[in-house]
Amino acid sequence: MARATTISRDGFNKLQEELEYLVTVRRKEVAERLKEARSYGDLSENAEYDEAKNEQGMLEAQIADLEVVIANAIIVDDDSLSLDEVGVGSIVKIKDFDMDEILEYQIVGSTESDPDNNKISDESPIGKACLKKKIGDIFEVEVPAGTLKFEILGIDR
Repeated sequence: MARATTISRDGFNKLQEELEYLVTVRRKEVAERLKEARSYGDLSENAEYDEAKNEQGMLEAQIADLEVVIANAIIVDDDSLSLDEVGVGSIVKIKDFDMDEILEYQIVGSTESDPDNNKISDESPIGKACLKKKIGDIFEVEVPAGTLKFEILGIDR
């Protein structure tokens, strides 16, 4: 059984757009490549055909994966987010005691994770540790480099 994934409305919409593109545009492109490669003759020694078949297989696997994620998505709308405790979709302002700096992250589902843009997964060490915390809560996170200590300074949506 597929595992449910929590995702924002925006993230869900992006996944649907990606699926639509793969199904309507990429499938046709790959089918056209297959058709062209078949026209080159003997399929047993046809590298273009083998490459197109591999591309088709990867594309179909990607489509199937997206369909599973979309079918099992738990969508979190911004207006339903609590400002009292951290959940998926929350934007948290935390103090890193070790680095003595203030960080801001949005806690997102694993499919939306983008650390370069301060979107961390609810399954990452810091993301998981933030969940259900309230403003003022201090918590520690075990990471490969040791233990990090944080405080929740703010929760927004």
